[in-house]
Amino acid sequence: MLEKEYGDRYENALKPAANALRGHLADLLKEEPRIDRVTARAKDPASFLKKAGALLDGKSKYSEPLAQIQDQIGARIITFFRTDVERLDGIIKSYFKTIEFRDRIPESEWEFGYFGRHYVLVLPSDVKGNSIDKSKLPEFFELQIKTLFQHAWSEAEHDLGYKPGSTPLSADDKRKLAYTSAQAWGADHMFDELFRARGTGNN
Repeated sequence: MLEKEYGDRYENALKPAANALRGHLADLLKEEPRIDRVTARAKDPASFLKKAGALLDGKSKYSEPLAQIQDQIGARIITFFRTDVERLDGIIKSYFKTIEFRDRIPESEWEFGYFGRHYVLVLPSDVKGNSIDKSKLPEFFELQIKTLFQHAWSEAEHDLGYKPGSTPLSADDKRKLAYTSAQAWGADHMFDELFRARGTGNN
């Protein structure tokens, strides 16, 4: 039942809304410098069903997954420098209603792993259109803002560690991933410092 319902939602509502959202964000940011790419996607049915079946303390994490899972539509803004993330943060918060916001960082300052800025935002009416059944659209979408280094690391790490059928990572493998995260973190900081030192400001 859930598989069929979400499959219909995915094809007829989420995919067209995601395409419209990508255009909406691209238009909003078209005058902004140092944006590498703006993307948006509908969560594919296999990923949705896997998440919907998640357990927490032995019980289903989601009692109403169609209403509770917030990243059925997800968008990303990839930019050059850490300074740009802060600049874009102000733009996003001024144009969208924010439900949740957090910086995703490792729990300890001695650890390295995933870095990125995440938002849960109200899906704007502009992207819903008149041809989409609005009852099949979620109220929210997830947005990530990352630097090029953060994005490259997270994409490679996800492919290595979470790809279906992949062999579980050993402790040594995880240390290697942490090492590459540290290098990406250092490169991000160095490029940002060079960028700010040259007095280029926000232009």
